[in-house]
Amino acid sequence: MSRVAKAPIQVPKGVTVEINGQEIRVKGPKGTLAWSVHPTVRVYEDNGVIRVAPTEQGQAAAWMMAGTSRALINNMVIGCSAGFSRKLTLVGVGYRAQAKGNVLNLSLGFSHPIDYPIPPGITIETPSQTEILVAGPDKQRVGQVAAEIRAFRPPEPYKGKGIRYADEKVVLKETKKKK
Repeated sequence: MSRVAKAPIQVPKGVTVEINGQEIRVKGPKGTLAWSVHPTVRVYEDNGVIRVAPTEQGQAAAWMMAGTSRALINNMVIGCSAGFSRKLTLVGVGYRAQAKGNVLNLSLGFSHPIDYPIPPGITIETPSQTEILVAGPDKQRVGQVAAEIRAFRPPEPYKGKGIRYADEKVVLKETKKKK
């Protein structure tokens, strides 16, 4: 039985939650998110608190889906009130990033620059030439965009050059020694 599903979700001030049957919509200062809840899960609100429960009591699968739904709804509420962000750093000589309008221009040691179109609902800032800050209300999309940018040049294990998350630790391998 999921213990996550039993925890209530507090709705902060400035965030409104609309529940229409299985459709849930969250509006806040950072944006608007909508999601369809699974049919085995019931979502209801009372006094600024959102609660999630399975419609079929006793079934383990229904409790699992209720826990997943509660986590996703909580992420929607947090995203619309505070937002989510991922920070990437570029490690390597000549590696640069620059945000121009709705395109991220990356210079990663290839023979050509890479232009990454910024998806709607996501903001990308470059505080310095070697830092990229991906932010938005949807946790999944922020993580996906950060992963797509990192995939252009993931950190290699010998010198550690590439694009990495700010909190990522790259374990360097030792090079082969000649005898």
